[in-house]
Amino acid sequence: MAYCSVSRSSLSGVVRCPPSKSYTHRAIFLSALADLGGGRVSNVLRSADTDATIEACRRLGASISVEAGYGNGAEAGTLTVTDTIREVRSPGGATGAGGGGEIIRIDAANSGTTIRIAAGVAALLDGRVELTGDSSLRTRPMQPLLDALSAMGASCSSADGRPPLHIRGPIRGGAVEIPGNVSSQFVTSLFLCAPRTDSGMSIIITGGMVSRPYIESTISAMREFGVSVQTQVPYRRYRIAPQRISPPAGGFAVPSDASSLALLLAAAALNDGNVAVEAQMGTLPQGDEAFIDMLESMGASIEIRDTAGGEMVRVGMPDGGLRGAKFDLGNHPDLLPPLAIMALGCGGSLEISNVGHARLKETDRISILARELPKLGVDVDEREDGLVADASAAAPRGGDGGATRLNPENDHRLFMALCIAAMRAGGEYVISDPGSVSVSYPGFIRDMVALGARITDAA
Repeated sequence: MAYCSVSRSSLSGVVRCPPSKSYTHRAIFLSALADLGGGRVSNVLRSADTDATIEACRRLGASISVEAGYGNGAEAGTLTVTDTIREVRSPGGATGAGGGGEIIRIDAANSGTTIRIAAGVAALLDGRVELTGDSSLRTRPMQPLLDALSAMGASCSSADGRPPLHIRGPIRGGAVEIPGNVSSQFVTSLFLCAPRTDSGMSIIITGGMVSRPYIESTISAMREFGVSVQTQVPYRRYRIAPQRISPPAGGFAVPSDASSLALLLAAAALNDGNVAVEAQMGTLPQGDEAFIDMLESMGASIEIRDTAGGEMVRVGMPDGGLRGAKFDLGNHPDLLPPLAIMALGCGGSLEISNVGHARLKETDRISILARELPKLGVDVDEREDGLVADASAAAPRGGDGGATRLNPENDHRLFMALCIAAMRAGGEYVISDPGSVSVSYPGFIRDMVALGARITDAA
């Protein structure tokens, strides 16, 4: 296991926000499912998760070329999709239709988005597909999606509702129910596949809908590819008719990532606003832009200035620090890590609720934050659906005369949040799993060091 050493740092300068992981996934799948050539996708995020999506689409029959430095140390590039997904092909080229051919095996690594959308795509096709991932991904729930695909005619089996998954289509479409209180990725999977079914889909969401902004992101991406989604009752009932998926004539440009922006703004706020963030947010919706409103509600001032390349975002901190506040993160589970560490800059407590689904991410993010933040000087009251964090009277705990060890359990967002918090807290910290940033923000450590962070390799 790898480690890095982090100590109190004074950051200043300008950092560029990486491209959106969510929109990169959606654009690649939509391009690969297009009726004609899949077109070009620019400003694609290069990360372990998006690489898993590219490889999954290739395994399912799409031809994807990568350009503009992609894979050569750059975190952004351009993809071109030529042949799109038509039928399952074995590695040897034989078709899987009608029971022939080999099983297509897809390794989604650590990417829940990849395996959930790819499972839906696999069910479109007449062939046998096995989908699996790393040890973390193999613990994540899949049964609601498998039940929905089975109801539409697919043959699905799994290891107790978790990967590895075995799927054989084709699904015919029609009316289908899917619970919305576990993951929005189940709904996104059905949405993206619906236009390619014979009957389209009438999708009924049961049990409430978490992470609602991600549904709006999916609908917006589909609209860019010429797909119409009929909203009958928001977050409850949708109708998607069979229709063409057509790439934008000028290509699809991926915006900057709002979840990564939140982490960078947290770093700026905890370093007295001396960091500015460059971004290209565009007009496509991203729910995690709500972090800006959250900072303002705690007393920060946010300046957003238009530039030739997008926007420049700066955080102004009030005298005496931020004030405590209460936040419902039902629609923003990925904001839990950056918001929780903001307790280090607050004069009161942060109460975070309605985010129990964060326990079903790459890790149980609530319990890990409750365990690790006290080492950084944050008192935490863990609750079933969230936590209360307060650093106003606490002191860092942990470390017996040496560096304090922090364990994000190979979770990329927790690693980055704990790293930012360690720069503020004071003392010496050794944090495990720095390589986890490859999932969403491969250049994170490099960018932090360029701003002045004291981050070095550790044993």
